[in-house]
Amino acid sequence: MKNNLQAVQGVISILAIICLAVGWFKLFPDNINYFLSARLFYILIGISFVVQGRMLTLTNPKFVYPMYAAAGLCVIGAFLPIDSSLNVIKTIGLLGGVVISFISRSQNR
Repeated sequence: MKNNLQAVQGVISILAIICLAVGWFKLFPDNINYFLSARLFYILIGISFVVQGRMLTLTNPKFVYPMYAAAGLCVIGAFLPIDSSLNVIKTIGLLGGVVISFISRSQNR
């Protein structure tokens, strides 16, 4: 089960990176670039964090809910208007998820 979840998370993460790169290199019109790099990227990262949280139930259960919270911040932030003062929550979710991921992996060794 863990290998399947890792494969799914890997595919989702690669898709997220592709979305970010396409948006940065402005390969499409501005509205599509914005959607890919500022919305779809964070949605995919949030899904990736949910999958990773599921994997943490097997290895390090104390990080499961913080990972789900980071995922929620990413997804909720992706749907906020671009000019919203709360738009920063998606970045907080992203950074939180990355930090949780590193901490949980270092404690697993």
